[in-house]
Amino acid sequence: MSKPRLQLAGTVLSTRDAGALAGFYQRLLGLPKRYEEEGWVILRADDSFQALSFHQDVEYTPPVWPSRPGQQLMMAHLDIATDDLAGAVAYAIECGATVAEYQPQEDVMVMLDPDGHPFCLFPAEIL
Repeated sequence: MSKPRLQLAGTVLSTRDAGALAGFYQRLLGLPKRYEEEGWVILRADDSFQALSFHQDVEYTPPVWPSRPGQQLMMAHLDIATDDLAGAVAYAIECGATVAEYQPQEDVMVMLDPDGHPFCLFPAEIL
């Protein structure tokens, strides 16, 4: 059997309100909305960019950061590169994010989106 073409198409975040969380990331990243239906939103700049999608889950429970036994664990997080870390942190806060209490690295800022998903802002030169 030959290997079929497989391509990572994007990342999906669970949330209690797909439209609201998509709106946060739309403001933060400047990504246009490509698709929306009841309980599902897709943001994507163009066909060369992976999609960031949101699906509604009425049972969604925000993860804790850092992880603690017996608490909802983070399954994944977004890494977001920037050319101005301090400016990106300030802008993320303006968009509705909060700075996580625990910061494990000096040159990376762990932030929490309005639904509690951790995401990291880091200097683009690390890439």
